[in-house]
Amino acid sequence: MRALVKEGPRPGMVLRERPVPDCGPSDVLIRVHHAGVCGTDLHIWEWDSWASQRLKPPLTIGHEFAGEIVELGREAAVAGLLEAGDKVTAEGHVVCGHCLQCRLGAGHLCQRTQIIGVDRDGAFADYIAMPASNVMKLDGIPTEIGAIMDPLGNAVHTVLEASVPGSTVLVLGCGPIGCFAVGVARAAGASLVVASDFNPRRLELARAMGAHVTLNPGGDDVLARVRELTGGDGVDLVCEMSGHPSGHAQAFAAARLGGRVNLLGTPSRTTEVDFARDVIFKGLTLYGVTGRKMYQTWHQMRRFLRAGQLDPRPVITHRFSLECIAEAIQVIKDGQAGKVILEIGA
Repeated sequence: MRALVKEGPRPGMVLRERPVPDCGPSDVLIRVHHAGVCGTDLHIWEWDSWASQRLKPPLTIGHEFAGEIVELGREAAVAGLLEAGDKVTAEGHVVCGHCLQCRLGAGHLCQRTQIIGVDRDGAFADYIAMPASNVMKLDGIPTEIGAIMDPLGNAVHTVLEASVPGSTVLVLGCGPIGCFAVGVARAAGASLVVASDFNPRRLELARAMGAHVTLNPGGDDVLARVRELTGGDGVDLVCEMSGHPSGHAQAFAAARLGGRVNLLGTPSRTTEVDFARDVIFKGLTLYGVTGRKMYQTWHQMRRFLRAGQLDPRPVITHRFSLECIAEAIQVIKDGQAGKVILEIGA
C-alpha cells in the first residue's frame, strides 16, 4: 500500500510502498477514504523540538481519518457490532484500559496513551488497522466529515464541558478547531457567540460557522466589545483555543464573575497569571481540555451531525491527493487554510 512515512530525524515526509498492516484478533482493517491534516502533522513535517523528542521514525503519519472496514479480526467479528463495508472513523488515542484514569472512565487521560501517527503507525495510507473498541460507525455521515471528527471532537469537548444553552460564549483563536467550537456553541443553544482572531480569513470561516460577532484584536478592543455586548458582565464561557499568553490574559479578563474558561490551545511558552486577581477573586472555573472524552464526546458529536444541527464543511477549504502532502502542508503554513483534507481512497 501507499503510505506517507517519516523516515528519519529530518524535515519532510516521503510516499513509500509499505505492507498492508496485519489485522489482529481484536482489530479491524480499514481502507482509508479521507484523512485530515492538522497542526501536529505540521510539527512532524518541520521536525521541531516537540516532534524530535516524541517521534521514533520510521513511522506512518496521520491521526484523523475515515474509511471503510475491509476485514475484521476474530474477536471483533464475534462482537457483531461492526461489519465489513461499514463506513467508520476512529478515536486515534489507543488507551490501556487498566490505569487509574481508564478505570475511572477518563480514558482520554490514560497514562499509557498511544496516538496513531505519533506513537504508532497512522492513517496517511491506503489502510490502517485499529482496535475495534476505538472504531465508530458513521451511520450515514460522509467520510469527508468523518475524517475531521477528531478535531471536531476537541471542539465538542471544549464547548460542552460548560452549560451552553442561553449562554454567552467567546472563542479566542479561530483555527479549524476554534471555528468548529463556534458551530458547536451555536448548535448547543448559545445566545451569543463572539469569535476573535488576527487572521481575516479565519474570521470569515468563523462567521460561516455562525459567529454572531467577529473581532480582530489588531483593530478591535476585544474586552471593550465583550463588555458592551454583555451589558458589562463579561461572557459566561471563554473557549481559549490559541494557547498564546495574550489569549490567556484576554480569556481571564473577558469571563464574567463566576464564569468559566476552557483551555484547549497548547502554549509554546509559559504564561504569567495573577491568580488572585484573574482567577480566585473572580471565582473562575478553569478546565484543561485533552482530546475527546471516550466515548461521550463521540456520541454527542455524532448526534449533532446526524441531526443536521452541526455542519463543519464550511471550515474545509482545501483538498489534496496523498501525493501532494507538501502542498497541503504549505497552505497550512501560509495561514490561509481552514481544514485541509487528503483524498486517499474515495
